[in-house]
Amino acid sequence: MMRTKKKDAYMAPPSVQPIYEVRARRADNQLQVEIWQMPSSSSPHVTAPLRVAGLAGRNLEINQIRIFKRLRDAGIRLDVMPVEGMRAPIIEAAALRLALMFRVLAPMRSRAAMVQVAEGIEEMPREEAAYWLGMAVHRKNPRRVLTALRVLLTSTAR
Repeated sequence: MMRTKKKDAYMAPPSVQPIYEVRARRADNQLQVEIWQMPSSSSPHVTAPLRVAGLAGRNLEINQIRIFKRLRDAGIRLDVMPVEGMRAPIIEAAALRLALMFRVLAPMRSRAAMVQVAEGIEEMPREEAAYWLGMAVHRKNPRRVLTALRVLLTSTAR
């Protein structure tokens, strides 16, 4: 019996998913939430933890219910977060959407536009969210990519 467990563990395919982590802390009585990519065999270019996106302050407060719901669906509860902060692993699909949402919403000021953009990101298929996040992370001018996404998601024809 023990022999088959070892063999099953040995024969299991390696994980090919990138590893992401949510980090949350309170600074000056404000909540700050970040998505980090951790080193793994599926992403050899990441040799140290890499901050992908973060959101804090007013824009986090405006979208807090939506973000907390996404995190709760991924098994992370920020409402019971300890005072000194927390770190928790998060699945790739949830990390992609949240990181994209954080990057797009961070510089925005209009509440109505924020709601449209957040709803648009939530409706995106996983592959589309991964595409836009990759463009925002790896482009020379990510602001242009994020501006284009904001324009697409806030157009009235959506």
